[in-house]
Amino acid sequence: MRAALLAVALLGRLGAQPAAELHVLPVQGNVYLLTGAGGNITVQAGRDGVLLVDTGLAARAEDVMAAIRTVSKGPLRYIVNTHVHADHTGGNETLVKLGANPDDPGPPRIIAHLAVQERMAEPNSDVKGNLWPNDTYSTPFKDFFFNNEAVVVTHIPNAHTDGDSIVFFRRSDVLATGDLFMPDRYPFIDLNHGGNVQGLIAGLNKILEITVPAKYQEGGTFVIPGHGRLCEEADVVEYRDMVTIIRDRVQDLIRKGMSLDQVQAAKPSFDYDKQYAGDPNAFVEAIYKSLKK
Repeated sequence: MRAALLAVALLGRLGAQPAAELHVLPVQGNVYLLTGAGGNITVQAGRDGVLLVDTGLAARAEDVMAAIRTVSKGPLRYIVNTHVHADHTGGNETLVKLGANPDDPGPPRIIAHLAVQERMAEPNSDVKGNLWPNDTYSTPFKDFFFNNEAVVVTHIPNAHTDGDSIVFFRRSDVLATGDLFMPDRYPFIDLNHGGNVQGLIAGLNKILEITVPAKYQEGGTFVIPGHGRLCEEADVVEYRDMVTIIRDRVQDLIRKGMSLDQVQAAKPSFDYDKQYAGDPNAFVEAIYKSLKK
């Protein structure tokens, strides 16, 4: 059974064309990582039912539920949306319907920071069709107990967006970060949704406050990023240092009176460009505009 969980490949259901593979990987304790549905999905499963951190793309929701059922047949009780983007919230509605227990008095709770709901409610929102959170919080954190462990949802203001949350499973010692952290690509600082490089660095530092490494800086607290591979604290340190160094370089060029074009031409990210995917010019532009604010 455990071997089957290590790689569950599910073909798409649209004719003969296969969709991207979904993989369910046991992480630690009650927690699993589900990949291939857009953003990473964290699954916590136990006798109380199922909790999800993010729901992936709408088009993959049925396959996501099929993958979840290889881990647990229990009802879906909670969804936590780490931020507003459709690759993390798109499956909300379908998964709520597929995972509901007809004997339960109410639907699963969809938890998110209040800013996520407000963004979904905007007239020009590109995710307004997604099912909204029904359990928002506007305090620094929200915690509850599920499947015999404390779950702590912490708001990280004005980082990747203005509604970012990280989710810590205390007994399992696993932290889901959403798109605050993506180990193999440059950050996407969504300026239009309240993102800011200073908040991003503060969020990465918050992750490092929570995580604790095991022997030789390996193992210990596992970190599930918004996209990409399973990580440890050392991976977050390396990522935080990269963002901080490039931020400092851009800051220095701004102090010298350089325009955005001049800053980009100076290539402040040049020594990282082969290590991280994504458009370095777009990343530098987001840092520049964050600092100019």
